[in-house]
Amino acid sequence: MSDEKSFHMTPDEFRRHGHAVVDWIADYQSRIESFPVRSQVKPGEIRAALPADPPAHGEPFDALLKDVERLILPGVTHWQSPNFFAYFPCNASGPGILGDLLSSGLGVQGMLWSTSPACTELETHVMDWLVAMLGLPERFLSSRTGGGVIQDTASSAALCALLAARERATNYISNKKGCDGRLVAYVSTQTHSSLEKAAMIAGIGVENLRLIEVDQNLAMRPDALARQIEADRSNGLTPFLVCATVGTTSSNAMDPIVAIGEVCRQHSLWLHVDAAMSGTAMLCPEFRHLQNGVELADSYNFNPHKWMFTNFDCSCFWVADRKALIQTLSILPEYLRNQATESGAVIDYRDWHIQLGRRFRSLKLWFVIRHYGIEGLQHHIRQHVQLAQQFAEWVRNDDRFELAAPVPLNLVCFRHKSGDAANQGIMDRLNRSGDLFLTHTKLHGKLTLRLCVAQTHTQARHVEAAWKRICEEAERAG
Repeated sequence: MSDEKSFHMTPDEFRRHGHAVVDWIADYQSRIESFPVRSQVKPGEIRAALPADPPAHGEPFDALLKDVERLILPGVTHWQSPNFFAYFPCNASGPGILGDLLSSGLGVQGMLWSTSPACTELETHVMDWLVAMLGLPERFLSSRTGGGVIQDTASSAALCALLAARERATNYISNKKGCDGRLVAYVSTQTHSSLEKAAMIAGIGVENLRLIEVDQNLAMRPDALARQIEADRSNGLTPFLVCATVGTTSSNAMDPIVAIGEVCRQHSLWLHVDAAMSGTAMLCPEFRHLQNGVELADSYNFNPHKWMFTNFDCSCFWVADRKALIQTLSILPEYLRNQATESGAVIDYRDWHIQLGRRFRSLKLWFVIRHYGIEGLQHHIRQHVQLAQQFAEWVRNDDRFELAAPVPLNLVCFRHKSGDAANQGIMDRLNRSGDLFLTHTKLHGKLTLRLCVAQTHTQARHVEAAWKRICEEAERAG
């Protein structure tokens, strides 16, 4: 037997170092509030601290972990801090992390059913669970005409919806011959920027993406949508898709899906519903009225990796007609042919998204659902909404501030009445302090602060402390 060094980590070494990594993560979570929420490093500072050349010889694992502490941690913005109120949540949790670890340990590539049947069948089952958990229409079930698949992000889901809608509208000709420049899609002025990128990638063109005006609550106006569709048809164009949003990124505005869906049915347009963050709230029956009309949707998406404690990336995407999606994206070279696929009795998820390869993402989602149960998930969603509503009430009762948009769930858009410069100054000082992290948007032409209550471990004391610090900085604003 050869004495040649293998360079691989032995099972015993992996066990020892694995324990050390889990201990480090647990310690990190216990001390996360001691760090500035937003990284305080300057551009290029992290890279300047790294060696110019890679190591010629392997280094001890202990040295790697020490350098995570010394070099990497200062450059981390702590998304898992309970004082993170910026952008949108990108949550992790114990069961999600451990599920992801198991997925990495198994190391399967689930492009075909045959390349790991459990990867496919667990995903199908969990996606069917979520249909009932979120109150979605039964036609999204795999046992009906539709089905669900886990994408990496809502951006990929939107692109897949756009592609399937494009092919349905052209009778699958555009996949063969390309677009003719006449296809037109519709979003609101508040729709996520991923739809613009999807239009670019899909060959629709940004000029053929119509931005429909919104009402005073920043929701798409169905009457304006109908007029634009009719105008485009009269000009010889081919309307094919509308994206409605349940909870826009800027303000959490809720598009009226019933009215938009009726317009889509009248004109035979594909309706995609993007519920990236707010879809998680539909775990609670009392919030489901916010997506009334979802039964009219051809596709639907929400992100467990935002507000459902399932670490990135995990984005759930359903279609009412899986044949349209599969026919749009299916390519079967000889090297992927196998008996199970030929039988037609299995799902091959490679046909449900852009990439061929796919991770075992359903494992961490399965762990999260089983650990928390519906009851546990609902508890935390309700708590976050309650905390956001309390914050909104503090804003209403303070003469220095005003709400900039309705607060249906867990995002509060507010501003200091002194104007854009004052709000920018408040936000900049807060973020430099490291005490909390806020981001901004522009609503009705005015710079607006956003406070999103959705981090896994955020409690009442964190929201109370955030309001206290905001008020302190407001005193400096005058």
